[in-house]
Amino acid sequence: MEEQLIQAYSGVFEAALIKEISGVATIADYNEGDHLIDIGQYIRQMPLLISGAIKILREDKVEGELLLYFLEKGDTCAMTLACCMGDTKSEIRAIAETKATVAMIPISKMEEWLGKYKSWRNFVFTSYNKRLTEMLSAIDNLAFMKMDERLLNYLKEKAKVTKSAIIVNTHQEIAYELNTSRVVVSRLLKALENENIIKLNRNTIELLHNK
Repeated sequence: MEEQLIQAYSGVFEAALIKEISGVATIADYNEGDHLIDIGQYIRQMPLLISGAIKILREDKVEGELLLYFLEKGDTCAMTLACCMGDTKSEIRAIAETKATVAMIPISKMEEWLGKYKSWRNFVFTSYNKRLTEMLSAIDNLAFMKMDERLLNYLKEKAKVTKSAIIVNTHQEIAYELNTSRVVVSRLLKALENENIIKLNRNTIELLHNK
């Protein structure tokens, strides 16, 4: 485990902290589509993402789900941190976007390391700030962006976290995460194809321009 942590967090945490993490953490492996955290669940451990990608969603009981942001190697989830520290139920759902390996940290150690390691404090505060920025961006997308812009941003982000220009999602799945209808997504995808931005295949979408 220590070698995995060094690869993911070298330069973020000092060697002594990485050694402590490897001594108390539990490693969990997830396949694409597996649920790590669900809405209404108490969270007793903090996840550190060692490899893969995880998507964080917020539930709308009427309309479905809304994608907030993705987590990648070296990340943690600020919403999870808040639930752990406050002993409150989760208000987000975390699902593996790709195969992922996660180190789960006990709550007691999270608090201990805040006073013991400067790198841990910096990591926690930076994570809060990064996730807050991403959530504000999600709100801006909803409030100010047209759906075609939101869809293209979504495709680019998916390509980035999966490290592939080939996106394996149905139109219905995309609609669910963008909180819109399949008909709208299909129409906008066809428009993007006509502009030579994407190529629609039978079960995949190829992003041709990812800039």
